Amino acid sequence: MKKIVYSLLIVICLFIAVGCNSKKDETNNQNNSTNQQESNNKSNNSNEVIKSVKAIINGKEYVINLEDNETANSFANLLPQKLNMSELNGNEKYIYLDTTLPTNLSNPKRINAGDVMLYGDNCLVIFYKSFDTSYSYTKIGHIDNLPNLGNDSITVKFE
Repeated sequence: MKKIVYSLLIVICLFIAVGCNSKKDETNNQNNSTNQQESNNKSNNSNEVIKSVKAIINGKEYVINLEDNETANSFANLLPQKLNMSELNGNEKYIYLDTTLPTNLSNPKRINAGDVMLYGDNCLVIFYKSFDTSYSYTKIGHIDNLPNLGNDSITVKFE
């Protein structure tokens, strides 16, 4: 009789132990599923398309409305940055970035005041006068109502 009772107790203990382990596995699976979902959400957030960035030029804030392209998105992902841009040709400010950006070069035929372009794969250009051009650029965005930025170098804070 004692053997039967001990055997029954051993079987009951085994069922309890197996039940606890399967509950632990369910909890681990739920935690792994939650962690995977959070990881996917973070990945999706980094793929969000940024539509505009702020440029502070000579103490005044401007909005750069970004193009819907890989170049603009890559540029936005480099921000915030404070850049010293040099004068060129009485119509543009430029700086060679430390990093290259993806390009999709084309000749716009006409540059408009406020255009923000990439020349080559690492030269950021802000145009403050309109003119015709034979050069090829990748458009990053546009600043509405950008005034003449003068003949000196400027510091631009991009956010």
